[in-house]
Amino acid sequence: MIPTVPYEPHPVPLEEAAGRARAFAETMARRRTVRDFSPRPLPDGVLEAAVRAAATAPSGANVQPWRFVVITDPERRRRLREAAEAEEREFYERRASAEWLAALAPLGTDWRKPFLQTAPAVVVVFEVHKGPGTPRPYYTKESVGIAVGLFLATLHQAGLATLTHTPSPMRFLNEVCDRPAEERAAYVVPVGYAAPDARVPDIGRKPLTEVMVRL
Repeated sequence: MIPTVPYEPHPVPLEEAAGRARAFAETMARRRTVRDFSPRPLPDGVLEAAVRAAATAPSGANVQPWRFVVITDPERRRRLREAAEAEEREFYERRASAEWLAALAPLGTDWRKPFLQTAPAVVVVFEVHKGPGTPRPYYTKESVGIAVGLFLATLHQAGLATLTHTPSPMRFLNEVCDRPAEERAAYVVPVGYAAPDARVPDIGRKPLTEVMVRL
């Protein structure tokens, strides 16, 4: 049985609670996926803080089945881009259905992934499965997904831009990142500042009435 400790709440005055929640929601509403990055260096410590925040996520049986691999070396980012573009070319030219390609067409994406080199850092997030030194995880995808959400939110709060890239299949990332077989890549996240001339699709988000149901 795991020993317990007293819960330490994060006290917020009652009259400030809704205002703080709204302010955070308004900040996050300005978060956008960016594909055009500046080579501007990241502030010292920001990635460490973002991973620390991500690692506070709840996880099945508290196994914490995530690994955040930070790639800043230019040569390794070049290798990552080449391998990812090879998979993406297969996807766009052979594997994707016509319906899927039609859904992607308005966003203007294709197999080319220059952001994997232009962003000053790329973070590859792995699910950690059972291996010689790791326990069996539970609710792995759910746990890692929550952690990545906190990671993105923290980076946005720090004024940085991100993109969630999910090439498929992803096994090539184990070789690029020197990770063991029990780790399975789930997300590739370029991190940096948006280029001065960066543009994003003019899209909206569903209104609250479409995404929230009160019973």
